[in-house]
Amino acid sequence: MKHAIYQMDIIPGDPEGNRKRIKEWLEKQVETEKPDIIVLPEMWTTAYTLTQLEKIADLDGEPTRGFLKELAKEHHVHIIGGSFANKVAGAIYNTAIVINNEGEEVYTYDKIHLVPMLSEPDYLTGGKKQARLFELDGVKMGLLICYDLRFPELARELAVAGAEVIYITAEWPLARKDHWKALQLARAIENQCYIISSNRTGSYDGVDFCGTSLVVDPWGTVIKAGSEEKEETLVETIDISNVEHIRREVPVFKSRVPELYRGWK
Repeated sequence: MKHAIYQMDIIPGDPEGNRKRIKEWLEKQVETEKPDIIVLPEMWTTAYTLTQLEKIADLDGEPTRGFLKELAKEHHVHIIGGSFANKVAGAIYNTAIVINNEGEEVYTYDKIHLVPMLSEPDYLTGGKKQARLFELDGVKMGLLICYDLRFPELARELAVAGAEVIYITAEWPLARKDHWKALQLARAIENQCYIISSNRTGSYDGVDFCGTSLVVDPWGTVIKAGSEEKEETLVETIDISNVEHIRREVPVFKSRVPELYRGWK
């Protein structure tokens, strides 16, 4: 499965401008790289312009949902659509979306864990449904948003359910860059799956973001990494058979004793 990952510098508060940039970038990738899957960062329509979201957030997923469906269908490419500010019944959620290459929505997820360090809880509502699996081309996948990475329970539940790839869409700050990389390696190693992330770069409102989007294999080896400071595209093909191989070589899941883990299923 060939991925094109957009490590994007987002235009603050300009959803239309960001959609235009995504369209132009995606069309170039489809023409030159011919990826199977496109991966976008967190809050790519608006950035963290939290005080403006009441006016500029999507309403019930539109227009971003329709925009991504049209691109996916036209170019026959799967889209891990990052996340966007989404107003539903008066509340604003940080919503991730996945569209298959037929233009069909296969998964949505509202970010559960809101970041106190970036004042998310003051403006956003946390998701009420747990993260779950979805499939593209028969591969079992999961998706988490930024701060969710700090909560190993989420990734472990996805892996126990069979996830072979877990995507992380993020706006992770430079101040915690070491955590960003270490946590992704840990999630890959302990769950023996691919971790693929798209993190924004650039800065906004005094916060610098660390880029460093990653593709980590099920052994915990970084096989592709973005730079810290610049916008770029990471292109990488992964071999899903590595997941089965590593889980067979080191049978962590067969060795689990969940009835003895307090608080775990």
